Amino acid sequence: MKPGIYIVGTPIGHLGDISGRALDTLRSVAFILAEDTRHTHTLLQRYQIRATLISCHRFNEASRVQMVMTKVKAGSAAALVTNAGMPGVSDPGARIVAACRKEGLYITVIPGPSSVTAALALSGFGGGGFLFDGFLPRKAGARKRRLQEFRCLPLPVVLFESPYRWLTLLAEMSELFPQRELFMARELTKMNEECVWGTVVDLRDTFSHRAGQNTARAVRGELVAVLAPASKAEQRFEKQAGGGAEGEGDSKRS
Repeated sequence: MKPGIYIVGTPIGHLGDISGRALDTLRSVAFILAEDTRHTHTLLQRYQIRATLISCHRFNEASRVQMVMTKVKAGSAAALVTNAGMPGVSDPGARIVAACRKEGLYITVIPGPSSVTAALALSGFGGGGFLFDGFLPRKAGARKRRLQEFRCLPLPVVLFESPYRWLTLLAEMSELFPQRELFMARELTKMNEECVWGTVVDLRDTFSHRAGQNTARAVRGELVAVLAPASKAEQRFEKQAGGGAEGEGDSKRS
């Protein structure tokens, strides 16, 4: 196998979604860089793959860079995986890929499932581009400023969110665009997959009622939210209110 970094997409839930090429790669590399070695071990066990696993997560990725480059330069092939989906998108991996690319090392990708595109397809809001913004900032002020950028964006926005902040996000969105359509998906491809559509206010009321007294956690498992594009009426209103320039800039950025 050619020495280098093999970025391997892994299932976002259902273990049967992994590709044959991904399995062949995991069987062939000298070692696998894994976000959580225990999680990856479960996948490898399912397909009877024996491999050397080395942890590579957001807390130690920087310290792994030199070791990985040394091994690759010495002739090793390494697979890079995360717990679910594609490495380096909203999970660890980008730092190692960037460092190896600067050194001129061989890097290739074995594409796999992505919760971003899966949720967008399920939402029905796609078809003309989208903005992926990952996890919003944790601080309230920064989150609100980011959400403001979506007020007149003519594209759907895909977000990740923690179950502990889901109700907070819905409350913040309700202040800015209460009647905008919103799609939420959790546990995608798993037995307990759940998809919910409605206006922002509808989802806020639904999940607030579901949470009851446990307002910190209305759902279980990380989720993907897809905010519908701003309507033409919303875009016109924002421009008349002086928000058009910011929105137009965001549209070009996406």
